[in-house]
Amino acid sequence: MTLSTKNMTILDKILADKAIEVAERKAVHTIADLIENPLFFKETISLKKRLLASDSGIIAEFKRKSPSKGWIHATADLVKITSGYDQAGACGISILTDEKYFGGTPADVLAARPLVTCPILRKEFIIDEYQLYEAKAMGADLILLIAAALTVQQTKALAHKAHELNMEVLLEVHNEEEIGHANEFVDMLGVNNRNLKTFVTDIQISFDLVDKIPNDFVKVSESGISEEENVRALRKAGYRGFLMGENFMKEANPAEALSNFITHLPPSQKGRA
Repeated sequence: MTLSTKNMTILDKILADKAIEVAERKAVHTIADLIENPLFFKETISLKKRLLASDSGIIAEFKRKSPSKGWIHATADLVKITSGYDQAGACGISILTDEKYFGGTPADVLAARPLVTCPILRKEFIIDEYQLYEAKAMGADLILLIAAALTVQQTKALAHKAHELNMEVLLEVHNEEEIGHANEFVDMLGVNNRNLKTFVTDIQISFDLVDKIPNDFVKVSESGISEEENVRALRKAGYRGFLMGENFMKEANPAEALSNFITHLPPSQKGRA
């Protein structure tokens, strides 16, 4: 039974559109086509290892727009920003590849890959194994799986396949129930402070869930982080990664904003915990 448009959440709409998009992309390029890309065999750069050894743990995101904010940086220069993020000390770079809702394309990952030495996360609403092959062919080092968009069984199958393709997995949750999607193929567990059904953000969610996440996973806090004090408090609580996008992308020079943010982190934050 299909949900009526009237009763659909933002996430429902995104996933419905994503299913159509993936089907269209499959009709253009087969998995065999994707495997022929030289980047498919690129050695993976581990974000997990970088987070554990990082001075800041910042995963800087390239995002032109969002469903809740509209255009954040419509004229964003991908080359300048992603290379600048890398030079500024980003632990990893997250790149949105959804076009309709976030203004990104798979070509963005392809364009950024030769420019940066840090891990690249393909930030996408992944619902099909095909998208994992796409990510690998783009040169991505890791993929995002969103618990709210998948069943427990789908999450495990996709995470397993990602590992078979030599990519790491960041599992994103928003509540305690979704932590149950975690499995042995997940490398990092991220708490999204933004509810994907309403797009309301509350950083308290990270603090509420941190002790409920098994310590087997590297913990990442996502969305709504805007102050150095947020990072210090979250790290003290147990997080090692901090995914930040809008805070930098709303600035005229996102890479410079990242550099300044890292520079002003408290001294205790810069040492390895």
